[in-house]
Amino acid sequence: MKVLIVNGPNLNLLGSREPGIYGSETLADIYAMLEQHAQELGVEINHFQSNDEGELVRVVGSSVQADYDGIIINPAAFTHSSVALRDAIAACGLPVVEVHISNTHKRENFRHISLTAPVCIGQIMGFGGHGYLLALEALEHFIKTDK
Repeated sequence: MKVLIVNGPNLNLLGSREPGIYGSETLADIYAMLEQHAQELGVEINHFQSNDEGELVRVVGSSVQADYDGIIINPAAFTHSSVALRDAIAACGLPVVEVHISNTHKRENFRHISLTAPVCIGQIMGFGGHGYLLALEALEHFIKTDK
C-alpha cells in the first residue's frame, strides 16, 4: 500500500508558528512519526509540502498516475478557500483523509467551513501531529476493507 501525505501552506513553519495553536512539533517531527508508524503498518509513504496552491493541485491530481492508494491531506488555509484543490481531490478518485492539527471549529468563524472535507472519506482535527497517525490508521483500514 502506498500513501501520499500532502501538506499545504505555512505547515513548513510548524514548531515556531503560533505554538499556542499548533504546538512545538515540526513538520519533520511529524514525518518521522509517520515513517515509523507506516513501517509498523507495512505502508509506504511519501510526503509533499507546498505553499503554492497550484503545486498542491498538481500533486493531488497526478496521484493516481503515481500509483498511490490513498492520500492524507492537510490543506491548511486552502481548506477554506480552494475550489481548485477540492476539485483535484474529487477528480483523483482516491480515498482522502483531511487532517488539521488544531480544531478549526474552536477558531475563527471562517475556519469552520471546509471546502475540501465533503470530497474526503473523513476528517481528523484537534489532535496535533498525532492526528496524522490516526489518519494513516483510518486510511489503511478503509483501503483494506472498503475499496
